[in-house]
Amino acid sequence: MKNEISISAVYDVISTIHHPELPDYHLLELGMIPDVDIQDNCIRITLAFPTLDAPIKPDLIKTLQQAVENIRADVSVEIKAVEMNNERKTAFMALAKEAAKKPRVSRQIERVIAVMSGKGGVGKSSVAVLLAAALQRRGFKVGVLDADITGPSIPMMFGAQQAPPYDPQGILPVQSLMGIKIMSINLLLPDTDQPVVWRGPLISRAIEQFWRDILWGNLDFLVVDLPPGTADAALTVMQSLPLDGIILVTSPQDLAGMVVRKAANMAIHLGIRLVGLVENMSHVICPQCGTRINVFGESRAGEIVRLIGIPLLGRLPFDPEIAQRCDQGEIESYKGEVFEEIVDRVLDTLGIATITN
Repeated sequence: MKNEISISAVYDVISTIHHPELPDYHLLELGMIPDVDIQDNCIRITLAFPTLDAPIKPDLIKTLQQAVENIRADVSVEIKAVEMNNERKTAFMALAKEAAKKPRVSRQIERVIAVMSGKGGVGKSSVAVLLAAALQRRGFKVGVLDADITGPSIPMMFGAQQAPPYDPQGILPVQSLMGIKIMSINLLLPDTDQPVVWRGPLISRAIEQFWRDILWGNLDFLVVDLPPGTADAALTVMQSLPLDGIILVTSPQDLAGMVVRKAANMAIHLGIRLVGLVENMSHVICPQCGTRINVFGESRAGEIVRLIGIPLLGRLPFDPEIAQRCDQGEIESYKGEVFEEIVDRVLDTLGIATITN
């Protein structure tokens, strides 16, 4: 009769498996193995994730199963994926943020702010670049990470076309006319019209490499432009980057408001701070008579912030000049008083004083 499988042998094997996105930690250290049960030759393992739609889940389950099956030829392995309880999730996120502060390249990034929307077409990328430019004008050192891998638009808005320069230590971000550091997948493609047809795990890895391996240097702010929705890219940023907060962008349409609430609930679920909401394309001011026209209906921003419990940073009017300057690669030259007030509120919410020259 064969010896029984010891639970310590199973834990020894599990301790050799490291999280692919947090390679400094194995699964036990991350609190991802809440239970192991052995009955006869069947090993049942509970594998916990911060959220069940984590893009690494299938690969990690396969890796764990194959490793434990190697303990003995006659064993069977059953792995049950569950969502972490709040205590484990908090501990996991703390370790993830700590790991993100230890990049593979030398740099110091003080604050990381993501700009997110639930729905496409609400001007999220415009808000991200306007925020970056406004912060740079105030004397902060700013970078923009374009995490919209399949729909990158950041380089065009800044008029950046050159390929990123190389350094013996790695890749340097491209710099705009004002000195904002930019990294986007479009800067690495031989043809900017070439589509990026990647599945979720590849998109997640690209975002992680942009964070960990790009030579960002010293920044006061890194603004991360997320793609619309709550899929793999947003999840990767929230779990892998040490976010100081998320700015939500919506439009007056009820549909956009409903979807942005989903994005807000995702952030709350993962314990990420919500800085506030920007309602874009809120209205149009008639150039002839100055009448305010609500093109997309009455503003719903007040209702949204009340339901979510976050500040309203401001309402941006529909301004054709923004679109024109984005198309011309001159977004840095746009200055709008309304947006400057939004930046004031962002800095106030974060408790940051404007640099005085």
